[in-house]
Amino acid sequence: MALPVKDQLKYWGLASAVFLVALWFLGDVILPFVIGGAIAYFLDPVADRLEGMGLSRAASAVVISLVALLTFVLMALLVIPLLVEQAVALFNIAPQLARDLQGFLSDHFPSIFQPESTLHKTLLSLGETIRERGGQVFQTLLNSAASLIDLVLLVVIVPVVAFYLLYDWDHLIAKIDGLLPRDHAPVIRDLASQIDHTLASFIRGMGTVCLVLGTYYAIALMLVGLQFGLVVGAFAGLITFIPYVGSIVGGVLAVGLALFQFWGDWLSIGLVAAIFVSGQVIEGNVLTPKLVGSSVGLHPVWLIFALSAFGTLFGFVGMLVAVPVAASLGVITRFALRQYKDSRLYRGLDAQDPD
Repeated sequence: MALPVKDQLKYWGLASAVFLVALWFLGDVILPFVIGGAIAYFLDPVADRLEGMGLSRAASAVVISLVALLTFVLMALLVIPLLVEQAVALFNIAPQLARDLQGFLSDHFPSIFQPESTLHKTLLSLGETIRERGGQVFQTLLNSAASLIDLVLLVVIVPVVAFYLLYDWDHLIAKIDGLLPRDHAPVIRDLASQIDHTLASFIRGMGTVCLVLGTYYAIALMLVGLQFGLVVGAFAGLITFIPYVGSIVGGVLAVGLALFQFWGDWLSIGLVAAIFVSGQVIEGNVLTPKLVGSSVGLHPVWLIFALSAFGTLFGFVGMLVAVPVAASLGVITRFALRQYKDSRLYRGLDAQDPD
């Protein structure tokens, strides 16, 4: 006999509370395992494809790991040093850019620097806030992400966790399936399948979109001659998964840098702007429909809210689990709405059953 709904809600609520408490207290500890699990989930279809070609699961995991290791080494030798160099140079030149911006504004918009102007007071207030908070933000970054030991552990643990999870993925899924409540196993399997479809469409598809766009932005900006094209393009591609944010932030940053570097050369400035416009067109009309799909059940507003809320509450690890949690809640909410519309509460006591 199935448990009453009240008892079911109690147990599922307790499980959710345990998950949130663990995320709150063990966020930094479980970070490598969350990243490793995400990598294993991302690569599981590749392993399945290799198994279909005749390799064993162990051989598939080894092949994937070797390819990933080779890719990481090539990135470390070729791309990452240039990326770090441009990022450091961008931080070093930021004060000069600020002085150039002040000179540009004073020449073209002198009213801004009149002491009695509202805009001048606003800029002064903003600058004071940045000076006050800048040191705190930098110190927070150092304390939360900068420990060399934590970084080494992250680099060492994540590949090991990813390898073993990838190797045992099918066994883990079978074990979890064996622990499902028998009365609700079919429903849970159906919901899990919908969640998996949503995550596969979004995470794997959007990950590919971010990689393609980041590569396109970086190469195109470097060909135009933008001084920090590689780091700007990589950053814009990285945050493309947040709806509209990647193209807007990357475009504003790139065009702003182009204005300082190419002032008067309107062709180069126009090319920089055209790169992001074309990237947005390609993403919206080609990449996202083909790789992500037209409907994955994750509304942009819901996704941004989930990222903001979980990032604020649980830090970086919260942002990592925000998408899976948002996808799961979306699927469960749609299921609950279907159940509600089939219930007497919605249809009324006199409703006739459909034929």
